[in-house]
Amino acid sequence: MGRSHALAYHQLPGFKIVGLVTRSAASRAKLNQELGGGYPEFADFHEALKATKPDAVSISSYPDTHAEYTIAALEAGCHAFVEKPLAASVAEAEQIAAKAKSTGRKVVIGYILRHHPAWTQFIAEAQKLGKPLVMRMNLNQQSSGDNWKTHRALMQTCSPIVDCGVHYVDIMCLMTGSRPVRVSGIGARLSDELPAGMVNYGQLQVTFADGSVGWYEAGWGPMMSEEAFFVKDVVGPKGSVTIVAGKGAQEGNSADVDGHTGAQALKVHHSALGADGKFTKPDQLVPTEADPGHDGLCEREQVYFEKAIRENLDLTAHLDDAVNSMRIVAAADQSFREGRTINL
Repeated sequence: MGRSHALAYHQLPGFKIVGLVTRSAASRAKLNQELGGGYPEFADFHEALKATKPDAVSISSYPDTHAEYTIAALEAGCHAFVEKPLAASVAEAEQIAAKAKSTGRKVVIGYILRHHPAWTQFIAEAQKLGKPLVMRMNLNQQSSGDNWKTHRALMQTCSPIVDCGVHYVDIMCLMTGSRPVRVSGIGARLSDELPAGMVNYGQLQVTFADGSVGWYEAGWGPMMSEEAFFVKDVVGPKGSVTIVAGKGAQEGNSADVDGHTGAQALKVHHSALGADGKFTKPDQLVPTEADPGHDGLCEREQVYFEKAIRENLDLTAHLDDAVNSMRIVAAADQSFREGRTINL
């Protein structure tokens, strides 16, 4: 994610990169070279913050450092773009939101699906289906080599249902416009390479105040199936809408990041029956406006980040939504560990 955002900053005229920070000297050098070279490099975030005195920072580190880095940046007078999840816990997410409010700085969270034209259409079509909604989504990832190494590093502090789940429960909240009231979750540990107590598969079920329900499933690792890893489907009284998966998902390549968000079209089904008991309308394939790809979506996120800063956008609801989605996935994790449904 850091690489994709750096490419965006490098290309957008409204930004100027003043420093690159990674834990690995090799990765810094590789990224710097890809960007044409010449950018100052740092191994420590706090050192970079002090030395470069930036107007804004982009935080794409592991979730357990998000709160520390973001709060330090806000206290230094910076605006911040923070990859999802906003933090490793609800309490830390609330701290970031409170600090953003007290400092008057902008914090934008990397909810990439909010910037995808196809997903914007998906939300709009779902809102035409009546209430309640039944929302079914997953993103399982079969990983090996460097991808499995990255997943294991993430799972030092964060399970897949938390790390990925915030994206999709955020979409569910936007679709329903309703308050989540109840969450339950299941999980399984499918590898001995994980820290004690960590699971690499999970599923959550969430119920909303308007009667809508949704589930989300996420699993990482070399044991995960490549079948049925991409489900994005919403049902309501008036019918259903489904994302027709992009090329990467259709080819059964769950490691393809472009395939995680890609969409060829939306399939819209109408439930109305005529006097003969047959459907009155055929299913429709609705073309999506654009499929920018992963790097293109990251660029759209940074265009929004700049807009939020320059136009002084009110991001209160944006931050509230990020904290709310954290509450849902944290409740799912708690539900699995305690063996009970969690009332929000």
